[in-house]
Amino acid sequence: MRLLMLGGTDFVGRTLVEDAVRRGWEVTVFHRGRNEAPRGARSLLGDRTAPDGLAALADGTWDAVVDTWSAAPRAVRESAGLLAGRAGHYAYVSSVSVYDWPRPAGFTEEAPTVTGADPGAGQTDYARDKRGGELAAVESFGAEASLLVRAGLILGPYENIGRLPWWLHRIARGGDILAPGPRELAVPYVDARDLAAWVLSAVERGSSGPYNVAGTPDRATMGEVLDACVRVTGGAARLRWTEPETVLAAGIEPWTQLPMWVPRGSELESGVYGMDVSRATREGLRHRPADETVADTWAWLRTMDGHAPRRADRPEVGLDPAVEARVLAAPPAPAETDR
Repeated sequence: MRLLMLGGTDFVGRTLVEDAVRRGWEVTVFHRGRNEAPRGARSLLGDRTAPDGLAALADGTWDAVVDTWSAAPRAVRESAGLLAGRAGHYAYVSSVSVYDWPRPAGFTEEAPTVTGADPGAGQTDYARDKRGGELAAVESFGAEASLLVRAGLILGPYENIGRLPWWLHRIARGGDILAPGPRELAVPYVDARDLAAWVLSAVERGSSGPYNVAGTPDRATMGEVLDACVRVTGGAARLRWTEPETVLAAGIEPWTQLPMWVPRGSELESGVYGMDVSRATREGLRHRPADETVADTWAWLRTMDGHAPRRADRPEVGLDPAVEARVLAAPPAPAETDR
């Protein structure tokens, strides 16, 4: 297979390229040159946001293109338009964010998407930009040659959002850790390597249309992920499991200040973690153990001296130590029988 990767030097894109190289594919990476492309891939340099920024793609043919773009949809339109007729398939790594709110638990690929998305638009907001990118891919390649990968929470080595890295760093510091309950809360993430494996196999099969790609409800729990963080870091950390009501009463924001955590039964839980992934599962989506994701991410962080790359266009994650200490120091709320 001859693969053109648009991007390919960070997180999901890098993971995809490394997997494709391992498969023996002929891989070309089009990127801005800020980071080196993975070993074994050919580089073409260009900036999709600059005038004539696609000049390096003027020639060449490929069996498939994979695109992870997250900003102005018109960049996808311009790239896909230029490559139409010279590539057989266009896979666009999108997001669960393209679905409109509210999202019922178990929503499928048929759920309504956000309104106002435009394939020719400049940058607006993440949800409409991703949906606009989807529309741009289909516009140039058609429904039968476009694969729309609507990913949920993605973890693993190279993560540049900071969710699992934040937990690993915090737990490595040791001491009492504010662990948001319940321990059994499902965290149906997908490891970037499992996502990459599924995407490449789907491209080989010629799969098309939208696919929800995330973990199943039994993928992992908050307790399993945080316990794994304690084990791999080897720190003297003590997880202090705290009732969701106490966490929320302290003004702590789910998902961002306590990454990966959303209150059970909330609209946020169904909207972020409630997607039905049965279509992707039927077509081979598999998940490695949570212990492996956590251990490999920690091993990667240690090669980076603990300083993981961070995307400037995504919000800061993590809890202020002073807020954590204040919540942990507060006396527990009386039980119902004591009131």
